[in-house]
Formats: sequence, structure tokens, C-alpha cells
Amino acid sequence: MRKLANRTAVHAVAATAVLALALTACGEDGKDDKSSGAAADTSKTASAPAKPGQEDGTEGSGDAKGDAGVESAKGSGAGTSAAKSTGAAKSSTGSAAVAACTTKDVKITTAAQDGPPVTHMLLTAKNTSSRKCELKGYPLVHLQEGQGELAPVAKSKPPVPVVLNPGAPAYALVKMSDGGMDEDVEPVLGFSVSLQGNGGMAILKAPGAGYAVDGKKAVTGYWTYELANGRDDF
Repeated sequence: MRKLANRTAVHAVAATAVLALALTACGEDGKDDKSSGAAADTSKTASAPAKPGQEDGTEGSGDAKGDAGVESAKGSGAGTSAAKSTGAAKSSTGSAAVAACTTKDVKITTAAQDGPPVTHMLLTAKNTSSRKCELKGYPLVHLQEGQGELAPVAKSKPPVPVVLNPGAPAYALVKMSDGGMDEDVEPVLGFSVSLQGNGGMAILKAPGAGYAVDGKKAVTGYWTYELANGRDDF
């Protein structure tokens, strides 16, 4: 009876030890499973794409938008500059649209100015065309054969360009002599007037017996809308 009791006690202790070992093993296996699960979750989290609002995603999106915004602004600025340039070009073209008058646009006539003695003649250029044109500078007058163009009188230059509408006239005063008795004058029956800007040339006939011209005294004024006191006093 005592031996049976001892064997039963041993078996009970052994069973208890085996059960403890089994429980310990199960606990360790559970920990391993949990660790594996945590590792799997971490892997999923690391591989998952960043959502909007996360730090990495926000920076990438912000940079892209920022760059796009800069490029868009640059493009807009370039377009504005181009538009301004185009506008400037149109404005320039518009201001240059008034061509120089030619002898096909204007009719030039001559008449004695006051006298006697006749010391000045008046040139009139009337726009007989259907378009407006600019009468440039002063008339290029050749009074005597073999002599050059008459020099212009600077003070007679008008403050603004002379642009003639259809039917409008402009004037230029030409001094031929001082009107003195001892001047070295020659009679001029005909002479030429050229227009600046490749405007062509007109041949004019002096009225009556012609003009008495002293080549050393002869000068011309600028084209002007009207003869002005002071500017044309030469």
C-alpha cells in the first residue's frame, strides 16, 4: 500500500511538471505569434503609401504645386510682356503709318511775296490726294543752274511735324536777295523744288519776268502750317 501511494505521488508530480512545461511552451508560442503579427503590421504600415496630410506626401504635393505655380506665373508674365511688345509694335507702326508727301500727293506753286523789290517768294504745297502725308523738313530748292540746294534757316523750323490732311496746304518762304541796287542778281525764270524723303521733284515757273536772285544771299525756310512772325523773318 505504501509503494502504491509513493508511485501515485510521483506520477502526480510528473504530471504537474509536464503540464507546467506545456503551459510555458504555449505561452512562448503565443508571444512568437504576437511578435510575428506585430512585425507583419509594421511591414504593412511601412509599405502603405503616404496619405494626404502626412509629412512626406504633403511636401511632395506642395513642391509640385509650387513649381507648377511658378511656371504658370512665368508663362503669364511672358505672355503679358509679349502682349506689351505687340502693343508697342502696333503703336510704332501706327505712328509710322503717315508716309512722306510726294509730288504725286501735293501740288507745289510759287508766288512773289510782297515788293517791290521782290526779295522773297512763297512756296505753297497743297495736298491734292485722298490720304494724309507728312511734309518733311524744308523744300530742296535749286534756283540757279550749277548751284546746290538752298541752305535752310534754322529758326523757321516748326515745333511739330507738318502732316497734311487731304486738301490742306503748307507754306515755305524763300529769300532770293536783299533787294539792294548793287547786288549781283540774275533773272530766274524757272527752278526746281524737291521734297525730302524721296518725295520727287517739281519744276516751277517764276511769274512775270522771273525772280531776281543773288545766289550768295538766297536761303529757304522750313515747311510750316502758316507763316509766323519772327520765325519767317529772314
